Amino acid sequence: MTLVEKPDSPPVGPSIVDWSAAAQVAGRLARPGPQATRDELADLVDGLRDAAARAVPHVLDVTRMTPAGVARPAELGSVFVVDRARWAQANTEIMASLTAGVADALLSDGSDRPPRVPQATALVGAAQVGSVLAVLASRVLGQFDPYSAASGGPGRLVLVAPNVLQVERALDLVPADFRLWVCLHEQTHALQFATAPWLATHLRDRAGRLLTDLSASSRRLAEARLREKLRTVGRAVLDAVRGEGGTLVDGFLTDDERRQLEDVSAVMALLEGHADVAMDAVGPRTVRTVRSIRRKFEARRDGSGASGADVVLRRVLGMDAKIAQYRDGAAFVRAVEKLVGRDGFNAVWAAPENLPTAREIADARAWVRRVHG
Repeated sequence: MTLVEKPDSPPVGPSIVDWSAAAQVAGRLARPGPQATRDELADLVDGLRDAAARAVPHVLDVTRMTPAGVARPAELGSVFVVDRARWAQANTEIMASLTAGVADALLSDGSDRPPRVPQATALVGAAQVGSVLAVLASRVLGQFDPYSAASGGPGRLVLVAPNVLQVERALDLVPADFRLWVCLHEQTHALQFATAPWLATHLRDRAGRLLTDLSASSRRLAEARLREKLRTVGRAVLDAVRGEGGTLVDGFLTDDERRQLEDVSAVMALLEGHADVAMDAVGPRTVRTVRSIRRKFEARRDGSGASGADVVLRRVLGMDAKIAQYRDGAAFVRAVEKLVGRDGFNAVWAAPENLPTAREIADARAWVRRVHG
């Protein structure tokens, strides 16, 4: 199975997490993928690579978007077909990029001396991040990474082969159709970042500010009494068991941090919802079984048949919020296109100020009034 390229050089300066150790933890804890013969794996890898290439012209036609500086690109970035452990490694690279500078902001004492992160602190962070990545490594089908190229290049598309195989078997899907359907979604993400070159930096800056604030809050929390910390975590888990929403993060947020998180989440809802709309818009002429795939996949997202423990874990880690992002974002995209057409919607990629707020994701007319007048 083709693996991810050698990781980029780690960011300069201290890190609050030992990212290499986090990747190792995730690789050890991730569940093994489905059994497959050598021929089946070769067909899977070749099929995903072919689907990634075939998806590009379709998303260009459906979205009517134009990448900056290129009218009709043949590809939108490098494509890597990976296993679960290498997906985790790729995500530690993304996280390292997004959190670069957070340690400086948190630990600086105002002197010229560079801040130092204790090794024990970095390893504890690695264990926590690696554990979460191990859970997600068996769920993610694909991901576009705009942060892999330090020079601001086109990024890379990462497809998690064992998860694609597992889902198409479990849902009894036509493999070629499902692989193309997945790639339509991920190549739409690649097109979003290619059309709006400022988007990756914008998200990195917003996420960096939020992570700095959240880390500061966590440090303040660490100074509180252990009993209070346990109560906070316990409430989050109890709410998840009751189905009342809430994640572990929610218990640590201040009002300002919650607003920042809502704004970042609004952008993520836009990106995910737009990709969902695009992957279905190609229609049965391109993906013959698209309606069947969507019906079965939505049932899987809803967690039909999932164990109680799996549902609780999903809620505590915020996975249900991720599912809501797809639906809220898709509803926003469809509503805007109904009001001002697809070209009118594409104004969202023109500048950071055109991105929807959390309120506008739920009120497409408000976005149209603000952007189009």
